[in-house]
Amino acid sequence: MSFSVFTAEDYAAIERDYAVLKEAAARRCADAEELAVVQKAFEFANEAHKNVRRRSGEPYILHPIAVAQIVVSDIGLGYKSISAALLHDVVEDTDYTVDDLRNLFGEKIASLVDGLTKIKTVLDNEDKNKQSDIYSQSLQAENFKRILLTLGDDVRVVLIKLADRLHNCRTIEYMPEHKRDKILSETMYIFIPLAHRLGLFGVKSEMENIWLRFKEPDAYQRITTRIQQNVVEKEEEINAFIYPIEKALREAGFDFVIRKRIKTPYSVWHKMQVKRIPFEEVYDLYAVRIVFTPDPAKTESERDQCYHIFSIITGEYRFKQDRIRDWVKHPKANGYEALHCTVLSPNGMWIEVQIRSKRMDDIAEKGIAAHWSYKQSGYISENDSEMDKWLVQIKDILVNPDVNALELLDIIHNDLTSSTIVVFTPRGEQKTIMKGATALDFAFQIHTEIGCKAIAAKVNMRLVPLSHVLKTGDQVEIITAENEHPKQEWLQFLQTRRAKSVVMDYFRSNRAQTVSFGRHILEEQLQSLGYTLDDKLKKTLIKAYGVTSEDDLFLRIGLGTLKLNNLSEILRKDSEGTSLLRRFFRRDPKESGSPAERIILGRDGGTKYIIASCCHPIPGDPVVGFRGPDGAVTVHKKSCAVAEELASTHGDWVVVPKWEESVEDNSFPVRLSLQGLDRVGLLNEISRYISLVMGINIRRLTLASDGGIFEGFIDFYVSSRDVLDKMIRKLSGIEGIQSVVRTDL
Repeated sequence: MSFSVFTAEDYAAIERDYAVLKEAAARRCADAEELAVVQKAFEFANEAHKNVRRRSGEPYILHPIAVAQIVVSDIGLGYKSISAALLHDVVEDTDYTVDDLRNLFGEKIASLVDGLTKIKTVLDNEDKNKQSDIYSQSLQAENFKRILLTLGDDVRVVLIKLADRLHNCRTIEYMPEHKRDKILSETMYIFIPLAHRLGLFGVKSEMENIWLRFKEPDAYQRITTRIQQNVVEKEEEINAFIYPIEKALREAGFDFVIRKRIKTPYSVWHKMQVKRIPFEEVYDLYAVRIVFTPDPAKTESERDQCYHIFSIITGEYRFKQDRIRDWVKHPKANGYEALHCTVLSPNGMWIEVQIRSKRMDDIAEKGIAAHWSYKQSGYISENDSEMDKWLVQIKDILVNPDVNALELLDIIHNDLTSSTIVVFTPRGEQKTIMKGATALDFAFQIHTEIGCKAIAAKVNMRLVPLSHVLKTGDQVEIITAENEHPKQEWLQFLQTRRAKSVVMDYFRSNRAQTVSFGRHILEEQLQSLGYTLDDKLKKTLIKAYGVTSEDDLFLRIGLGTLKLNNLSEILRKDSEGTSLLRRFFRRDPKESGSPAERIILGRDGGTKYIIASCCHPIPGDPVVGFRGPDGAVTVHKKSCAVAEELASTHGDWVVVPKWEESVEDNSFPVRLSLQGLDRVGLLNEISRYISLVMGINIRRLTLASDGGIFEGFIDFYVSSRDVLDKMIRKLSGIEGIQSVVRTDL
């Protein structure tokens, strides 16, 4: 922030942006009294931030106005949240206190601002609180714990924070690069999953696209250009596809609008990465969304009108049976309801059609806020309790004393991103449970007593063990025995946090037995690695796992809250120190460097660097670095998932690396995956081009053919991204090769 007297142009910009906000707020406010509170909040914030500017040079007050605009237009919150958004930086950045706001605006608005101030203080102070002890609990994990605890108090705090984060992402080009990487990684790791889980599709999609634009700028530009070209080429075809549907629905008396939806650049990029396919094979690039207003005069329910529209569409076009997604009958856990089907256009293009009522569309775009609004107006849906259940579960995780701070962020992130499945009781009652859950998890979800006394299960009338992993559509019956009780081994396969907590509580009451069991597990694993548990090793493990005593160490192992997956890494110490952090690096970081530091990779006598084994970046890739205590910098691709986790949990390690031209004298490993039509001589042509024309040594070449179709991969070394791109273009031009994609080694 900086200070300088506002100009006439500055005041005009403030007046213009607030006029737009006020118009949107007026539509959301119930009466003039509520709108007057918004006006008062603006005037107060405007005076408090007078003559203060952002990094971009614009008046600071434009940021709170923009956040409030997102709160009302994209999320749909009311006047108290709009006012809190306008005031959200006042306590942090001026001399005013929460008590001042409480006296002026009342308890609720003051408490919302207080929650937002605490989140901002926590995040801003991360870089000021670097830790010298790499074994201490992650400060940032504790910070995120405090942030997410507000979900249990008033979820509006998190909703307004998401609006604040979205606007910061919109203006992120004004941030220094190291700060930008930290904010984007934090956004991808925490705030995007939160937006998804709270049903804020528009907020989530925009943050994803901004992430891609800065993390993978070349990919973002290429995909955006291809999408725009496709839109121009397919416009008439899509319009021709829509016309018969529109005509048939009007004849049936429906009140509706049809919108064309194009996949976002991020969703295309993500699909290309996950499926390992080129742009040409992203077939669901287009979708048509039908949003109808239910006719109260009709005898059909809202759900039945969705099915009626589906029958009209499939009367016009052939549909794909395996691509029907009925989230009307079985809504998603975040409240999403819609009926999706994929149909074949007259020109042979598969197009997804999404059918929603106006209510469903509001909830799909504005999530939990719209859900509450409809509940308050008297509309009750089958999925009303799902969001509340999830908020309770998150709070249970956060307040659990057995959750180590280093584990916390992973647990929260997994809970936010895990998808759900629908299963049924023997009587046909629908239950939603996380993907990967076992029959025993289901038993505990039904009732704690059923879980504790479970001995087996029947899934689709077939007897299975309690560890059986459930699938969507399974009908599950739990078999119990009166004298049964929880077993220690259950902790090895239970997936849901609630079930684990119940079992851990059972064994916590018999601490001695659990400690003994944990010691036994540790000794067995150490023995398999050739080690004996002695006092020196105990001290190493206590420090490495961040526990307080050997008793606590054994207890956590016995309860299953401390996993020993990285035990061998901890034991393999070298002269440079511990390898606790090898879960992140191939080599060990030792001390923090300045996050603002810019380093040159490849300079003689300069910074020692290590290429991360998780993503294998090469010169020309957008990269981010993490400086270790020995001064070495581990280099990752910016889009690498490990780098995302590191930057979001250890932002003070981030440095800004740049490739020096001389580094291209070196070679870096890459892999290309190929697919296409097999023919005689194809393998020779591929290897001849790589070896003789490009002069590159092939490390490994694996191609397999089945039914005239081949697929495989090539591992080799290249000096830069330019060389790799040239090779991809050339290989793509060889007869028979249909796709060439860079993939992970």
